[in-house]
Amino acid sequence: MVKALEDIIAASSSIVFFGGAGVSTESGIPDFRSVDGLYHQKYDYPPETILSHTFWEQNPHEFYRFYRDKMIVRGAKPNAAHLRLAKLEREGKLRAVVTQNIDGLHQAAGSKTVYELHGSTLRNYCVDCGKFYDVDFVANSTGVPRCTVCGGIVKPDVVLYEECLDEATMAGAIAAIRKADTLIIGGTSLVVYPAAGLIHYFRGRHLVVINMQPTAADKAADLCIAKPIGQVLSEKIDLDAQ
Repeated sequence: MVKALEDIIAASSSIVFFGGAGVSTESGIPDFRSVDGLYHQKYDYPPETILSHTFWEQNPHEFYRFYRDKMIVRGAKPNAAHLRLAKLEREGKLRAVVTQNIDGLHQAAGSKTVYELHGSTLRNYCVDCGKFYDVDFVANSTGVPRCTVCGGIVKPDVVLYEECLDEATMAGAIAAIRKADTLIIGGTSLVVYPAAGLIHYFRGRHLVVINMQPTAADKAADLCIAKPIGQVLSEKIDLDAQ
């Protein structure tokens, strides 16, 4: 199965990777959409409700309590998937990473062209004056974080439910997918829109899906691999090292 993937990669010169939460779970970052008992014990609302623009406006204290507890992950390191994708970019094979993740791990692994559809927890800004703050400012704050200059609320630069995706980021991602000869979809079940709809712009030769669960793109794919993506992409690294 991996041999088939490597054959496709070898024959490609303009790969785009489209990824989701499954890419980062192997780095210890949980998929927040998976509601477990902990949520029921500690929070009165489901994650999708808390991470909405309306909730951020109406219940900021509860929003930031959840955000610090669940969305900011300290000490996470890029895994084999992030590292292999960065390597493919250095080799001139991979043109862009389009990610739904907000953890910055693709950049930490060395990827340069990354379209973060849903923003990043590493960036925060004052909604009044625009002053930039890093992740530590929000992580180490209490209650609702306030700007040290004007006192405005410091909001994470992430796309909450009910908010629009950044137009420039979307345009860049669409252009990259349109030009790709191979699109590798990994670690996403393609259920979050409008992000998932971007794959319909693909007009290239090879479509590959690497995901533990079935996706809406499986029928159109040349290759489907139901394994953890870090495991799949690390097998080639292991072979190179031998």
